[in-house]
Amino acid sequence: NKTGYKPIDEVLNAGLRALSPSDFNASLKEEGILILDTRPAGEFSKCFIPGSIHIGLNGDFAPWVGSLLENVNQPLLLVCEAGKEAEAVTRLSRIGFDHVRGILNGGMDAWMAEGRPTEKINRITAEKMSEIFTPELQVIDVRKPSEFENGHMAHASLKPLAEIHEWSNSIPKNASFFLHCQGGYRSMIAASILASRGIKNFWEIEGGYAAISKANLPGIVIEKENVDH
Repeated sequence: NKTGYKPIDEVLNAGLRALSPSDFNASLKEEGILILDTRPAGEFSKCFIPGSIHIGLNGDFAPWVGSLLENVNQPLLLVCEAGKEAEAVTRLSRIGFDHVRGILNGGMDAWMAEGRPTEKINRITAEKMSEIFTPELQVIDVRKPSEFENGHMAHASLKPLAEIHEWSNSIPKNASFFLHCQGGYRSMIAASILASRGIKNFWEIEGGYAAISKANLPGIVIEKENVDH
């Protein structure tokens, strides 16, 4: 980085600017701005601001921000779990994302109190999945190829999260499918990106493949690849 890094105090002062829901909404008019929601996946799934991208602080936050957002000059607005605001801005700064415009003051509770629009992800348990599962419904597995080879649902399509900007373009907006990763962290990231692109008619599986494979669910077949190493 030839220009060096901004002093952390400067980064925090700018990034931790508390924005009321009204000011937060007004800031969305800035060209190219993105809402990054860093709350836990379960909280995000219940209620989020339309268009938000979810990458939770409680997982591999920095690697996925760097991989999926790519542009360190991306202007960001943050939605955070209470008490996690400084951690979010600091961790973003460590990987060069110094253009945080502010934090939603009061979080989603404040946003909803003003009756502003929200969306949710249809997150279901593995047991619920077995109740509605049919072989005709597509299963999208966003894990790594090595994880997929060690075991996957029969007829699942491997579409790694790292490649979502490429494969999401081939998903029809009205497609119905199940979406999972290993434990639920990466699939919620994928779910938020798909939803931001108008793809919303899917079920994301809480607990991911770990929950699916351990539950011995009726109608759910687990396969392993025969790979020579």
